[in-house]
Amino acid sequence: MRTTKQKFNVYGMTCAACSNRVETAVKRLNGVIFATVSLLTNEMMVEYGEGTTAAEIIKAVEKAGYNAVIAQKQNASKKAGLNKETRSYISRLVSSIALLLILMYLNMGGMIGLKQIDYLVSDEGLFVSALIQLFLSFSVLIINRKFFISGTKSLLSLSPNMDSLVALGSGVSFIYSLVITILIGVYFKSDVSAVHALYHGLYFEGAAMIVTLITLGKTLESLSKGKTTDAINALMTLAPDHATILVDGQERVVPIKDVSIGDEVVVKTGGYVPVDACITSGKGWLDQSSMTGESVPVEKAVGDEIYCGTVNVNGFFTARATKVGEDTTLGKIIELVKNVNLSKAPIAKIADKVSGIFVPAVILISLITLFIWSVSGAELSFAVQRAVSVLLISCPCALGLATPVAIMVGSGVAAKHGSLFKTATALENLGKTSAVVFDKTGTLTFGKPEVTDIISFTNDNEVLLKLAASLERLSEHPIASAIAARFDGEAYLIKDFKTYTGLGVGGIFEGNALLGGNIKLMKESGVDVSDSEAEYFKLSKQGKTVVYFAENGVARGMIAVSDKEKPSAALLIKSIKNMGITSYLLTGDNKTVALSVAERLGIDFKNVFAEVLPAEKANIICELKKTHKVAMVGDGVNDAPSLSAADVGVSLENGSFVATEAADVMILGDIINLVTAIKLSKKVVLNVKENLFWAFFYNVICIPLAAGAFYYSSGLTLDPMIAAGAMSLSSLFVVSNALRLNFFKPIKPLLTCDFNRNAQNGNYKKENIKMQTITLTVKGMMCAHCEARVKKAVECIDGVTECIPDHSKNTAVVYCEKPIDKNKLISAIESEGYQAE
Repeated sequence: MRTTKQKFNVYGMTCAACSNRVETAVKRLNGVIFATVSLLTNEMMVEYGEGTTAAEIIKAVEKAGYNAVIAQKQNASKKAGLNKETRSYISRLVSSIALLLILMYLNMGGMIGLKQIDYLVSDEGLFVSALIQLFLSFSVLIINRKFFISGTKSLLSLSPNMDSLVALGSGVSFIYSLVITILIGVYFKSDVSAVHALYHGLYFEGAAMIVTLITLGKTLESLSKGKTTDAINALMTLAPDHATILVDGQERVVPIKDVSIGDEVVVKTGGYVPVDACITSGKGWLDQSSMTGESVPVEKAVGDEIYCGTVNVNGFFTARATKVGEDTTLGKIIELVKNVNLSKAPIAKIADKVSGIFVPAVILISLITLFIWSVSGAELSFAVQRAVSVLLISCPCALGLATPVAIMVGSGVAAKHGSLFKTATALENLGKTSAVVFDKTGTLTFGKPEVTDIISFTNDNEVLLKLAASLERLSEHPIASAIAARFDGEAYLIKDFKTYTGLGVGGIFEGNALLGGNIKLMKESGVDVSDSEAEYFKLSKQGKTVVYFAENGVARGMIAVSDKEKPSAALLIKSIKNMGITSYLLTGDNKTVALSVAERLGIDFKNVFAEVLPAEKANIICELKKTHKVAMVGDGVNDAPSLSAADVGVSLENGSFVATEAADVMILGDIINLVTAIKLSKKVVLNVKENLFWAFFYNVICIPLAAGAFYYSSGLTLDPMIAAGAMSLSSLFVVSNALRLNFFKPIKPLLTCDFNRNAQNGNYKKENIKMQTITLTVKGMMCAHCEARVKKAVECIDGVTECIPDHSKNTAVVYCEKPIDKNKLISAIESEGYQAE
């Protein structure tokens, strides 16, 4: 069945009871598969089939007493500011306080020594004073009439919300005082003593104070809620409003909305990249920290992809736009982070259940309180105050906000530090994992292996390399790409190419059957490799992947390929171990290579699964799930089934499309950001628990106190005005507690491979060293021997930690632990007979 996902903006919600009512009303529609409402952002996400339409969904929301419209997409560069709701609260608050001060002066000025107007405190002026208070109080209620309109509608539809509690509490106080005022008018001429007694029973300032305090609380809450989206707003402001493009060779500054795919954009030193693009000329050093958390600028040159929102620290280049507006990587990140809040974490279910019955239960408790105190012989004013206090002290907002504010802040902070959570469930569950399963190639290693050894059984390495490269160039596997890249000549034409999943490849050349793959494929195909097994295992123990090549069932030779571990991989495993989480290695590579990598990274041998076919990976994940909460980290197409099978699937930003779609979490930049994601998940869950504890504890303690349960034993009661203030502060506390997540400090990446680690105890001699990275263009390198010469020459220079040459790209990446003159590096390379710049 074809389905549609649509986001709506919902207006009029004030508490968890409102969001629950909207959600329930929409879910009742035929064809609606799921609906989820965010009180924090006033948004609703609905997935529905052909049985309903967007118009019917909006109509259902309106029947529930609220308004809804289809959400309009926002430009990623939209600047943050006070929203309409916050501005409205501020305006109402200022007007209410101005009138309330006059009201408080008339009613309570004499009690604190302020000079009073003689006429209004005289016997003749008491009725006039009561009328003035009536007018001022009524004006405050009119200014805050939104509470009464919303609350009354909810009561009439039998779905009371927080506004209903405010409307009842303030309304009862006002009506009670109105009746007193009428009685003052009745006795004004006949009984002065009765008038004085009645006048002191007026509670107009209480009615006005209640809505003013609630408005104050809602204003502070709205301002605080705005801060929960600071991380999103920071992302939204990364993209510039304008871009410089080339038109007929001339630079022209245009609004960002006018940039189209294919336009040539110009980015100068200090400028933001306005769109996703591919560099066509020039080069620059890009600061990508705002999106990936990487603190060190990365050099980008012709042919490299660049992303909207990154900063050109140094350099000048032009680039052709590949994605614009909402389709840029930045735009998708923003949308993904915003949508996390439209999913619900499992921990929120308790609050949702309680919120659904909370307000009706409070109203019932208030009525019972009024009845008990009335029949017990207490004065009517005392009974009314107790009932009103119960209504006002109760805070459904704290329950409704406990989870979403923490989720919103947490997901925003995660995005800031290189982790994207797709759902609130993933944000909660990642911190609960007890086992993390890693794919090897492309995840813990660079996934860009290089040929290290060519061993021909016929003593003709060039023929073996040409044959191997001709076959492997048809495969997309990283090891195949490495072998193909080693050969620069014209390849043979291979026919009937086949892939043997997890084993190797095959094809036909001039009628000869060719095979290339691991030792398992050779043996299954009847190829005798017994004479070379000793050499095979020797190379494998060195952490190299060995590929056999056979022609017509006879082994012709083997090629060894090595893939380096990522600089932060060992630190990642150590950090995860320190959190009490077990690391597993799951790879299709041979066992010897897998164990070699595991030893260097610090993964226990018993936790290594090697030579595993893609179809078997998911089965292993399912077995681990019987005893663990499992997170799977991978980047390839073959990892997709295991990513889906895990409790939490984690992909890398440069992973395949299939992997990123199957995963629940995406790690941007350095893989060490996974540690940050796990720690932040734990912090968010703890924050939610703190919020829920406060919300439940507050209501459980304060409702009996407001009802007067402790009056006879200790004389404790709560004035309705104090109750109203406490209600407002309760929501503010929950939001403020969530904002503490903004102080979370991520773990920093390790930018050097020179770990010198002890495999047994996991100690490092160098950790968290802040490196300077210099990338040089080197011409003249032809092979691994050339790379070794360049590497040795550069690493002899004091201050150079590591040099990684790449003859296939004509580059050399140099990591320095202190500033080094670039010309010094160039001279060292040129002394070996190569050209550098």
